[in-house]
Amino acid sequence: MRLDSQFYQRDVLEVAPDLLGKTLVRKFESGDELRVTITEVEAYRGTDDLGCHASKGMTERNRVMFARGGLVYVYLIYGMYWMFNVVTSVENNPQAVLVRGVTGADGPGKLTRLLAIDKSFYGEDLVTSNRLWLEDTGVAPSFITTPRIGIDYAGPYWSKVPWRFLLST
Repeated sequence: MRLDSQFYQRDVLEVAPDLLGKTLVRKFESGDELRVTITEVEAYRGTDDLGCHASKGMTERNRVMFARGGLVYVYLIYGMYWMFNVVTSVENNPQAVLVRGVTGADGPGKLTRLLAIDKSFYGEDLVTSNRLWLEDTGVAPSFITTPRIGIDYAGPYWSKVPWRFLLST
């Protein structure tokens, strides 16, 4: 069952752990589908979160984060890796979940390469898209939390908040 807009239009700290165990479906132009399970995510929560792209206000890059939940936020890092994020919450409350891992790809750059996700997905609506969506598996898996990765620039508090969620094995 495809996730609906109500699922996404909640606080990122509710949506992020709820994404674990969900099925991410990528339908290619050929008609082939690739179905993977989300295993790792990180939450980024608004303008106060110094690890969040929205902390410096709205820009051309992060504009979609200020829209309603359920849209895709992708951006390029190191000039070579696309990062796939799920926008959450409501309009003008910029929050997003970085999907860091899925079955078959243990890292956000590997994930987007596996699923052929690029800039063309920026702003894609996960509720109505014919090429990318999320499905509920009916399972609420157990998980662990740790600090987010690679955001030391956010300072001692924001770099240590335990907003990275991983399926526990």
